[in-house]
This record gives sequence, structure tokens and C-alpha cells, in this order.
Amino acid sequence: MDWIVAPDGNGRALPDVLPSLLGSMGLAGFTDTLGLPECRSAAVLLVDGLGHDLLRDHAADAPFLADLLTRAPLTAGFPTTTVTSITSLGTGRCAGEHGLVGYTFAEPSGGLLHPLSWSSRPDRQSLLESWPPEQVQPTATVLERAAAAGVAVRTAVPAEFEGSGLTRAALRGAEFRGQRALGDLAAELLAALDGDGPGLCYGYHGHLDWLGHVHGPGSLPWRFQLAQLDRLVVTLADRLPPGAVLAVIADHGMVEVDPATAFDADTDPALQDGVRLLGGEVRARHVYVEPGALGDVLAAWRERIGEHGMVLTGEQAIDQGWFGPVVADSVRPRIGDVLAIMRVSGVVRSVAEPGEAALLGQHGSLTAAEQLVPLLVLGG
Repeated sequence: MDWIVAPDGNGRALPDVLPSLLGSMGLAGFTDTLGLPECRSAAVLLVDGLGHDLLRDHAADAPFLADLLTRAPLTAGFPTTTVTSITSLGTGRCAGEHGLVGYTFAEPSGGLLHPLSWSSRPDRQSLLESWPPEQVQPTATVLERAAAAGVAVRTAVPAEFEGSGLTRAALRGAEFRGQRALGDLAAELLAALDGDGPGLCYGYHGHLDWLGHVHGPGSLPWRFQLAQLDRLVVTLADRLPPGAVLAVIADHGMVEVDPATAFDADTDPALQDGVRLLGGEVRARHVYVEPGALGDVLAAWRERIGEHGMVLTGEQAIDQGWFGPVVADSVRPRIGDVLAIMRVSGVVRSVAEPGEAALLGQHGSLTAAEQLVPLLVLGG
């Protein structure tokens, strides 16, 4: 289908960002596939929800950032959701290897793991002990590899993320520096870039994504937040130390979805028959089926969704490389037997996920607006 933008497998995706920065620093074992400037220290600032198309379409609100749109965009991967993208960035691997395959996905006891809280759905019990992050995602992170090679590695992220499941799964190996607002985020990034030896810092800002979810991408509150981010990057650019590189990226884009016109899997029998578990999110659903029900569920979902999206088996998505070139045996059970990827609208759960169902901004699918993220580079 011509509306699907598949993840890039040729060195221009989120898993390539940190290895490329380390390669541009001349660190052995890392290759710069993005063509970044040579540097002695580097930082990446991830702006949650800042899709390439959104930045291009709202250039007047962020003129400095928009002027940096001189490189081809990166692809986020699949699904285009925060937990998957940040783990792809942090590990340098696609979801088929690192295993965080969605907003929620099947866990061994028969429920769903919600990685942002590292708890089960629907009972919301912590799974930090019964299914620890280091078991779910056992591969070494890029930050661990860089630290082992003598790079001073730190993360500048919200203070409440310390010790979280996602931090342990995706970003372990770095010195944690908790942030509370734009001021200390900027100060921490600049301090990390001005060290004596090679340094690497990952910084995160999540407010643009939240305002996009609540008010819609492109809304006035969203635009005001984008303008604040533009000023943040101007501040960083004005104070960037010599020999340092700052890369501004995102984890996904966002589209507007009218909750009133979405399909509701909690009230529609056609989307319930034969389904034992429903994971993922509004724009990208993992559908886990009862034994022997695959064909019936696939047919029912295809008929119901129609031209609003694409419904295929998990095996078909794996074969098409959406989860990357490798899908580990331990990861396959986490991928839905059926996947529903939306072109327009979405599949909500009004009973099980009332908060998520009411949001105006959504992501997860493979449209250009969700898949393409900017690569903005300063310094060097």
C-alpha cells in the first residue's frame, strides 16, 4: 500500500543515531552511517512527538529548527511509539531484537506489559520483579558499550524516570542525571559536551508529545510548546563548545484522530470474537487470538477495518521486515497473531483504555506523518 512508509534498513533509522555519533568521535567498533561531523563529544536531544512533517508544516513557529531541516529524515521503526523507539535508539537494534514491540504487548503470565509503567494490564501490578527489564531486553545498550570504551556517558531525563523499567531496559549503562525543567536540561546537555574527554549524553523532552495527545498536533498549545523548544535549541547552539555535536531527533510523529469516529474494540463484537488479548495502541494493534481462530479473526478485522488501514498476520509483518532484519525467538510470542495498522482513524478501547481512547493525537502506525522523524545537527 502506497501510504505505508516501511522502516529503513540501510543505516538511516533511530538505531543508527548513537552508533553514528560514537563513530564520528572516532571510537573503534562504531560506524557513522549518517554522515555526521567529526567531534570529540556528542549529545542527542530527543523531542518526543516531533515528527518531520509536523516540524516542516509549522516552520513559522520554530524557525531555527526548521532551518536545520537540511538532511533527509530518519525512520522511527515499527511501531512508531515511544517505548519501542527509545529502546531502538538506546540499544542500536530494531524491535525484533530488543523485544519492546509496542505500547502494550503480551507477557508470559497471560496479560499485557505496559512498558511505560512496567506494569501489567488490566490489573496494573508491577512486573519489575516477575519480568525484569534486563530479562525482557537482555542485549547490551549502546550506552553500556560506550562506557566500556572509556566514554563519559550520562542521561539527562526527567527525575522520575530514575530506576524505571524503560530506563533499565533501554538506557542502562549511563550516569543518571534527573531533570525537572528546560533550564536544567539545557545546562546538563552543555555540561556533558564540555568535559575533558570523550562524552556522550542523551537528553529527553516529553511535553510536546503530551500536548499533542491532549489538544492535537498543530493545536495552539502544541505550537506554543514548539516555539519554546525552538528557543531551547537556540540557547544550546549559542553555547555549544568547540568540537561538540548536538543532534536533535524525535521518536515518532503524530496524527489527529477523532475519538468519536474511531472503531471501538470494547463494544464491537466483530472485533472481539476469537480474540483472547488486545494490545498495542490506537493506531497499531496487536491482536492475540484464541487457538484455531486466526483465519476467522483475520477475516473479521479485515472486513471491519476496510480501507481505513491494513490488517495482516504478525508473520507477514515479520517477513516484510517491519520489526527489523532479525526477530529473536523470545520476541515472536510478543508480536500479535494479527496486526491492525491504521491509515486513518484508529481502534480504541473505551472500557479498558478510556484515557487513551479520548486523546486527540495518536501515533503507532506507518504513515509518513508518524514514521519520519527529523535529524537536526549542530556543531562539529
